[in-house]
Amino acid sequence: MLSIEIFSDVICPWCFIGKRRLDNALIAKVGEGVSLRWRPYMLYPNIPPSGWDRLEFLQRRYGANADKARIPERLQQEADDVGIELRYDLIQRTPNTLMAHRLIDWFFDQSTIEHRSPEGNGQGGVSDLSGRTAELASKVQLAQHHIAEVLFQGYFCRGLNIGDVDVLVDLAAEAGAKIEGLRAFLVSNRGTDAVNEQLARAPDLGIAGVPGYWLGGGFLLPGAQSEETISKIVTRAKVRFAD
Repeated sequence: MLSIEIFSDVICPWCFIGKRRLDNALIAKVGEGVSLRWRPYMLYPNIPPSGWDRLEFLQRRYGANADKARIPERLQQEADDVGIELRYDLIQRTPNTLMAHRLIDWFFDQSTIEHRSPEGNGQGGVSDLSGRTAELASKVQLAQHHIAEVLFQGYFCRGLNIGDVDVLVDLAAEAGAKIEGLRAFLVSNRGTDAVNEQLARAPDLGIAGVPGYWLGGGFLLPGAQSEETISKIVTRAKVRFAD
């Protein structure tokens, strides 16, 4: 079994694109004998718990004429290529993502996740999960991988504030979780130490940006690589690092 640890932030568009490419690569035979584990990374660790108004944040960074709806051309093309409809115009807040990372870890620890394709409105919501992603999740029981997709879609396709506890509980339910006790978990500090341990670990692995894929405990694949590159590297890593 080859382990792949995915260091990512849920407000990183390249992490979303990278996930879709990873899905497309692993749904083929190369995905056999691969286990995935999502790890946290925070692009903006100093964001307050309530987040920032996104337009104000962009204006501080790029000037008074910053356009929150603007999507860089390359990013738009790369997102289109993997079936992602980016709706930056809907995003009102840049959230602190600590709670979202704790939710992703919570999914990993749960044994009550129903592995099913969630319902949605068909307008960039969770119902747009690809059949390939659903098949992968069912095949290797990747509840954590599934909630990462749901969070990405919630933020980038629906403009939801994924730093808000109510939004996170709703998304967890949409992802198929039995959410009893989840709200109490999220409003507490439980799981924070585990997230902080991984945040501190990332630089030691050479991860200075995301996405970053740590393969077999011994090789770092940085960035949102092409499906072809992912397939080649995973195939080689399975020979060298698989248990």
